[in-house]
Amino acid sequence: MPKIYFIIVTYNAMKWAEKCFTSLRQSSVPVQCIVVDNCSTDGTQEYIQAIFPEIDFIQSKENLGFGKANNIGIEKAYKEGADFFYLMNQDAWLYEDSLEKLLEVYNNYPNKTEIGIISPMHVDGTEKQLDIFLDKYISYNCDKTRLISDLYFQTVKPYYELDFINAAHWLLPKETIDVVGGFNPYFFHYGEDNEYVNRLQYHKKKTILVPGSKVVHDGKQSLAKIDYNKYKDLSIETKILNPNLPNSLQQEKKALLQSILKNSLTGNLEKAKKLYKSYKNINNNTDELLKIKEKITNEPNCFLTI
Repeated sequence: MPKIYFIIVTYNAMKWAEKCFTSLRQSSVPVQCIVVDNCSTDGTQEYIQAIFPEIDFIQSKENLGFGKANNIGIEKAYKEGADFFYLMNQDAWLYEDSLEKLLEVYNNYPNKTEIGIISPMHVDGTEKQLDIFLDKYISYNCDKTRLISDLYFQTVKPYYELDFINAAHWLLPKETIDVVGGFNPYFFHYGEDNEYVNRLQYHKKKTILVPGSKVVHDGKQSLAKIDYNKYKDLSIETKILNPNLPNSLQQEKKALLQSILKNSLTGNLEKAKKLYKSYKNINNNTDELLKIKEKITNEPNCFLTI
């Protein structure tokens, strides 16, 4: 039986804690769980430790963000001999056979070294619809997978390769950690999974969706859910750090300058100011960005101490 470790980062998770952690107990495949709490203030810590004593609980003294906190859990699971790492959001839960069906696909996959991420189907908190983001990811890949057509005609295959699936439910084989590493600490919250998948693709690994496995992600059902007044928009930095794009820094700076000029000439001065701010920020952080890109291009298991 493989050793499967769930890594769950919590921050004020009381709304979902009972469903989330009870679902791990009810899994048909035995699992272990490491929780890294990002300094919750709603009693999450006390609740988990009292009601779910089997969980290996790690308390952070500050809010480290999603990626850094996950890395702590991944490092601990790795050192304890994990064969698989299941990264799950706090606002998520399993069904009894969710993990069993993922492992069936993994075990029957013809070339396991190709697999970087295995994901189940995400349904929303009502459990009556697909999570809206999974709808988006499937539609973006419709020409390659024809999954929408297969769903309609009920001819669904055991698995499909997608370009991207968000990190609410990721099952990672140990080799993914060995090769790709952990999350990039440059990203505090949002965007870290996009950056991770870019590295996954650089290492010729695939993101696999398994229609026969279903889980819940009770996230906000809006494609515009990220509040960039609260969280920094790092979409340009994500492109710059993409190891699949060798000249990305020069290309993004050139594109920004062209957009600044275009918006200035057309009278859209507010947009031009925002773009100039982004350009200045990238200039100020050029050395750091280049060092990070060098790291992710050349170092295995980067951002982890294992």
